Amino acid sequence: MNPNRRDFFWPSYVDLMTALFLVMLVLFVLSYKRFQDKQVGLEQAKAKLEVQLKEKKKLDEIRAALARLEDPRYFVYNQRYKRYELNFPVEFQAQRYDLPAEARQPLIQAGRFLLKQMEALDRADNVQYLVVVEGRAAKNPNLPDTDPRNLDGAAVRQLSYNRAMEVIRLWESAGLHFPANLELVAAGSGFKGVGRYTGFREEAKNKRFIIQIQPKIGSLGK
Repeated sequence: MNPNRRDFFWPSYVDLMTALFLVMLVLFVLSYKRFQDKQVGLEQAKAKLEVQLKEKKKLDEIRAALARLEDPRYFVYNQRYKRYELNFPVEFQAQRYDLPAEARQPLIQAGRFLLKQMEALDRADNVQYLVVVEGRAAKNPNLPDTDPRNLDGAAVRQLSYNRAMEVIRLWESAGLHFPANLELVAAGSGFKGVGRYTGFREEAKNKRFIIQIQPKIGSLGK
């Protein structure tokens, strides 16, 4: 073999092997990086799934706790509007917000039942609840909706708010004090609000209030 050709072959061979080694090293580094990224992604997905499972478990516990509110003597769950409502009528006189005398004792009993059920909830989970007493008002079915007396305004909303406040004042006067994890709020929706009674014969039933109980979403992460 020609010595010159042999001397040329070995340097070229070494350069080729070096290049192949560098390529393999780069491929190894890239593969390892992708493997690490995949592991991190799996760990993040696992952690996210664990959080979601914990939140679902907590929501299931809350639903089970709130389900104890359903009692034919006091509250019933409205499946359509996803809320608990009083299972007995409390209808106010037109343009009045003082509670009917016959409704005061049933309302106190319903408040005591509500307080008992809310006190039974586990406070260690730091979940907070919002109890909204929403007062409402009814239109005059004998007048068209365009009549000024059937238009929703500040006076009507104030009337419905006062009706809700009467319920809260009644509970306070009866010595009902709700725990710190429960916020009691009065609201007035006037002629508006979801789930109103409609029609000439049904409109008068809107002279009432409803009670909604929901967990505060922001407190679930605690």
